Amino acid sequence: MSVSVFIDGGHGTTGLEIAERLAGRDDIALIVLDDARRRDEAARAEALNQADFVILCLPDDAAREAVGMISSARTRVIDASSAHRVADGWTYGFPELEAGQQAAIAAAPRVSNPGCYPTGFLALVRPLVRAGLIPAGWPLSVNALSGYSGGGKSMIAEFENGESPTRARAYGLDLAHKHIAEMRKHAGIEHPPIFQPGVADTYRGMIVEVPLPLHALPARPTLGRIEAMLKEAYAGSPLVRVAPGDVKFVRIEDDAGTDRLTLRVCGNDATGQARLIATLDNLGKGAAGAAVQNLNIMAGFDAIAGLTL
Repeated sequence: MSVSVFIDGGHGTTGLEIAERLAGRDDIALIVLDDARRRDEAARAEALNQADFVILCLPDDAAREAVGMISSARTRVIDASSAHRVADGWTYGFPELEAGQQAAIAAAPRVSNPGCYPTGFLALVRPLVRAGLIPAGWPLSVNALSGYSGGGKSMIAEFENGESPTRARAYGLDLAHKHIAEMRKHAGIEHPPIFQPGVADTYRGMIVEVPLPLHALPARPTLGRIEAMLKEAYAGSPLVRVAPGDVKFVRIEDDAGTDRLTLRVCGNDATGQARLIATLDNLGKGAAGAAVQNLNIMAGFDAIAGLTL
């Protein structure tokens, strides 16, 4: 069985990465518009309604506009933007996050891809909130560093043309980053986390860290208990793995070039302090890899077809 797929915004960084993962598959027929036709609204509308699946790789407002152009009842949508991640009527496209989430994605007409930063944060935090090891009202913070490809073509050009004034920088200093609402909703927490994102002079890769004062948590969990809970949550997952935390360092590039997500529980039981760390490729499990995984699930294919473990 073959399904037709149209990547709207296919010339952007995420769109190109998705097309690369779909190339050569005999179960996927890509609908491709040349430069002239992709700027023609009538041709674009035809492609949006002709495809079995549409993957939106657009800015938020353009993604909402594209959804409004779809009148075909059979066209199913995966939105890689942040436009619909907390919207009613959309299924959150993180198959490993909850029991039954993959089945919900398989049946959904509209799926919103998770953000790259929230993917790391939620993978670490959600199982612990669900189990009661982290109270829903606990004040959480998340520190994160991404490769510059997450900033799109303008940021890529800035770093690669030597125009960046620094090799690493913090941003989102007003604590109003658009990913915060997504983190809060899908983690099931009462307060927005203090989100501290940054960008580094490396093309791809991401490291996301959540510090926890174990001694202050009501359940007083140990590092071992937290690690066991994460292993239980992702047992059998081909893409999410829990690796040993007794390492000397964790690199931003550890999962670059793959579609997997690695979690580690590091810290010191004697002081009752933990560092929960996730590494992933911001363009892989954080974007294009997640979109292809969701497409596979929705189309009834092997969930990891075309992905790199």
